[in-house]
Amino acid sequence: MNETEQIELAKAYVALSNAHRLELILQMFADKATYQSPHVGEFKGRDAIGEMMADFFSRFPDVRWNAREYQCTEKGVVVFKFEMVATEALTGKNIERGGVERIEFTDGGSISYLEVK
Repeated sequence: MNETEQIELAKAYVALSNAHRLELILQMFADKATYQSPHVGEFKGRDAIGEMMADFFSRFPDVRWNAREYQCTEKGVVVFKFEMVATEALTGKNIERGGVERIEFTDGGSISYLEVK
């Protein structure tokens, strides 16, 4: 997989996340993938990641990520900046935060590790 393909996979992940297409998002993860974020914690395995994401999408039903500056920093790793905007369903509180996301891909193109900072 070349750098352009890796960046396109990362963009596809963000697009599916913005569309809240959980079933398709989870197909992008390797079975034993790890997801780590200071806002939701660490999850190991596709099933645990799926449960976390389902809960997250229900807590923030209008969540959207605006991503930019995609780059490959090393073989199999894509990093990009983002701003997240959402409304918390229970409180109506607007949430806006930015950060950096790092996605590691396997040689076959599955997400093996995803870190949000």
